[in-house]
Amino acid sequence: MAEQKPFEEMPPIRPGERVLRRKRGPRMRLRLAPSVPRVIKLLRVIVTQTPLLQMMFVLAILWLFFSVGIYFAEQGAEGTTIHSYGRALYWGIAAFSTAGIADTPVTAAGQVIGGIWIVLGSIVFFGAIVATITTYFMRPQQRPTTQIISTIQYNLEQLDNLSLEELEVLKETTDGLINLRIGKVKPS
Repeated sequence: MAEQKPFEEMPPIRPGERVLRRKRGPRMRLRLAPSVPRVIKLLRVIVTQTPLLQMMFVLAILWLFFSVGIYFAEQGAEGTTIHSYGRALYWGIAAFSTAGIADTPVTAAGQVIGGIWIVLGSIVFFGAIVATITTYFMRPQQRPTTQIISTIQYNLEQLDNLSLEELEVLKETTDGLINLRIGKVKPS
């Protein structure tokens, strides 16, 4: 087998050969743990740009109200296991999460309240998850202001070649940026 020359001593490279002779860089390692700054950034985006907190707030308020309702409906009923507000809160979580471990109410009012809560709570709970994921992936990619400004500058250079529709979009974008900047600079 012929001895390979070091990379520097190889004959001149013809077009297209450089890719074949390029040295490989270090291998990327598989990360078992996510980087903390990325996780923090992800959580910040989820909290600020998705409806997660609002939906969880609605769910918590409904859970508290339905738990009060089931507690009063079952209070003093024979054969019930919901004797305290704490048990009613536990029943509320088990019911909306569809875990199947919720105590069955024994009174007619308790069964109606429980049925409504199971349906409504499940919709809100799973709806919050679906809405958060959908909003996260469907949110528009936000372009940096400098990129928008350079696009405006390019369009201003091409002003004579723009159609009426393109001119209107350019005007709206420019006005929007100026109004945003005025809002930031204007004293409160």
